[in-house]
Amino acid sequence: MASGEDLGSWNNRKDDDPVSQIVREFYDGDVEREWRRLDEPLGQVEFASTLRLVDRYFPETGRVCDIGGGPGRYSVVLAQRGYRVTLVDLSDGLLERATAAFDDANVSAERFLRGDACELGDLPSDYFDAGLLLGPLYHLVDRPKRLAALTELRRILKTDAVGIVAYLNSWGILRCGVGDFPARYGDLSFVQSLLGEKTYHGVVPGFTECYWSTPEAAVREIGDAGFEVVSYGGAEGFTGGMRPMVERIAAEHPAVFPNLVQMAAETSELPQYRDATEHLHIVVRKTSG
Repeated sequence: MASGEDLGSWNNRKDDDPVSQIVREFYDGDVEREWRRLDEPLGQVEFASTLRLVDRYFPETGRVCDIGGGPGRYSVVLAQRGYRVTLVDLSDGLLERATAAFDDANVSAERFLRGDACELGDLPSDYFDAGLLLGPLYHLVDRPKRLAALTELRRILKTDAVGIVAYLNSWGILRCGVGDFPARYGDLSFVQSLLGEKTYHGVVPGFTECYWSTPEAAVREIGDAGFEVVSYGGAEGFTGGMRPMVERIAAEHPAVFPNLVQMAAETSELPQYRDATEHLHIVVRKTSG
């Protein structure tokens, strides 16, 4: 095993929480789907732009907590770079996939923890030098729970430590829907709802319970949790909303595609692009206040 923790130590999950159960069952249902997601053409852009934020804002060494880290795509890379990684996730299947990924890469994790992002009581306060919260806020449809997850991230970070927090961006979803789900534009009220925050308390076809935000609302919520916003990027950069074209370039012009990925990542923080992508990745800092 890639860590000193055994499977029986993944014990911080609350099984009676209905939202957690829906999310866990979704990810347990197809573990490889989540592993492969970042291998898809647009996923490669997201992966590259997120690692660019890590390169720009994380310390060169230290402990990193990857909350909602799933199958470990980011955690493995961080461990390969010498960080001491703790990975937290609700899903047993994803945690098992993550341990296998660490073994395959011949790297170790400081700890794997089956846990709820809102309650990280098994993790010490003021312990981590950086953190990732790249998935849980999508699934926390109630604001108090999102604030709880942000507060827990803040608690476990050292003063002046940074984290990257992800939201689904409804402005970007409005744009990507032209290519990804054009039939939904037949429902004008649905399309109009994408101009603001949107909460789905029922299961969305092909996904789970979810919350979509706007850049303005996300930045405000992060401030309410006590974080300083350092910067933010749109994970897809200028390719946001262009999935069909990106996939075509990857298939028909494979020699060109790496340059597209690089340029999209490099433009992810530009204001003309960052507010119009599906995934909003916000760099936050824990201040002493």
